[in-house]
Amino acid sequence: MLGTIRPILILVIVIWVAEIVNHLTGRALNHSLGLVPRDAGGLIGIATMPLLHGGIGHAAANTVPLIILGGVALAVAPDRFGIATIAIVIVSGFAVWLLARPGTIHVGASGLVFGWFGYVIALGLIERSARALIGAAVVFLFYGSIIWGAVPQGSLAISWEAHLFGGLAGALIAYLLRNR
Repeated sequence: MLGTIRPILILVIVIWVAEIVNHLTGRALNHSLGLVPRDAGGLIGIATMPLLHGGIGHAAANTVPLIILGGVALAVAPDRFGIATIAIVIVSGFAVWLLARPGTIHVGASGLVFGWFGYVIALGLIERSARALIGAAVVFLFYGSIIWGAVPQGSLAISWEAHLFGGLAGALIAYLLRNR
């Protein structure tokens, strides 16, 4: 089992190492590697945003959903998991860079969390295999309420744009990588 989810566990370890370094340096990584919309220097954040967080609580809040939703995405389509994950990060990150509020720094793995959510739900609806349908049902049952995080809320500190574009990117990637 642990060997199967190794990529997800490695991602979580990298996130926590980055969080420790970020904490010790006064969030220096966020300022130098965070995604800044429509700023050429902020393009690096497309790749690094999922690894950086706003604090220990933020990283902790993303850890369990990363393991669970990543695990389900991996179980539903193991042969497509790697490419789907990379594509979700790139597509959602570019959408955030292009369309999110200017003058902000976006960090966190929740775009990937929402991406895997959208990916698994969309695979269930598109492919309708037993595996995809069970995965979609499990994800919707346990995480269906996260869709409310993809709309603007009271706190501007939360990147609802990363949530929205992550979910949309996941659905798009599921469609593009679907079994025909």
